[in-house]
Amino acid sequence: MSPHQNKIYVAIVGVGLVGAELINQLLSIPEATSPFHLISLSSSSRTIFDASSPIQKGAEWKSLLASSSLKADLAKLTEQLKGLVKENKRVAVVDNTSSEDVAALYPTWLKEGFNVVTPNKKAYSGDIGLYERILSASYESGARFLNEATVGAGLPVISTLRELVATGDKVVKIEGVFSGTMSYIFNEFSTGKTDGPQFASVVKVAREKGYTEPHPADDLNGFDVARKLTILSRTISSGSAAPTALPKLQSFASVQTASLIPPALEGVPTGDEFISRLPEFNVEFDKLREEASKEGKVLRFVGVVDVQNGQVRAGLEKYPTTHPFATSLGGSDNIIMFHTERYSPRPLIVQGAGAGAAVTAMGVLGDLLKLA
Repeated sequence: MSPHQNKIYVAIVGVGLVGAELINQLLSIPEATSPFHLISLSSSSRTIFDASSPIQKGAEWKSLLASSSLKADLAKLTEQLKGLVKENKRVAVVDNTSSEDVAALYPTWLKEGFNVVTPNKKAYSGDIGLYERILSASYESGARFLNEATVGAGLPVISTLRELVATGDKVVKIEGVFSGTMSYIFNEFSTGKTDGPQFASVVKVAREKGYTEPHPADDLNGFDVARKLTILSRTISSGSAAPTALPKLQSFASVQTASLIPPALEGVPTGDEFISRLPEFNVEFDKLREEASKEGKVLRFVGVVDVQNGQVRAGLEKYPTTHPFATSLGGSDNIIMFHTERYSPRPLIVQGAGAGAAVTAMGVLGDLLKLA
């Protein structure tokens, strides 16, 4: 960015693991070349705002925020940022929360001319009405919404898809292992052999390592994958010049999702109880593994956006032991295959860490840099 260009005034909402990492990455850009002024930070309880004296590298921003007498107030923040837009300043709001209430503000912010950058999946995978209001507000004002980190953290998934669609390539199918949790569980559980560790013990270890939510059912229900598929499906539909066969998903709940939670454990209130009872169902999972092994296949929990056949689904599927989903994955990696007219018969493959504060923050900062 040329030093003569207007800098972007950045307000960050949410300063947890991802938010804190983003602040550190943003402030590590040399001041002489940085396109940003970091002017506001908001936690769930406190806020700081100073457009005339941006936060600098080395600032003790955590203590500044903790000692602030100003309560978090997104309505007031909106008014303050509107004042900057009236002065022809360029504004970007970064939402690092997972809050539906914050996501509901995106249409207002976009309408006012604020660019919105977020790893929060709620707005783009929730109610279709909110998503359509976001598109409309962005179109009206010219402000941009960027959400690379909603799928695959820092992996170039959304940007790749947008470019494929915008340049006229025809997406036939996207399939992938979109959940780091599910990736780890099935990389450990299903290797192509008929035997191996029991399913419940793998889930227990995954929880101990921090790969799962405190309540593993929140991962095993497949909802996280369904949200990501909804985002991809909507990105294709909204960016395509011609209508596609994809269904108009009312929300992520419209995705055909095959939960891995045994029916008897639906509604178990705590993660500890869930883990203690999951071994009751090891035999069922052992049978699935054995059947796959006899066919020379492994089990993987995958998400599929089948544009050609108008299907969006998430569930357990079998893949040959020679398939990249069997041979290329390690740990909690994500892997996504784009089957298109141009990338055929061999798909375009994106693979790598799909979770973690550092890579998620990188995805968010990468989006901010697209505004520069």
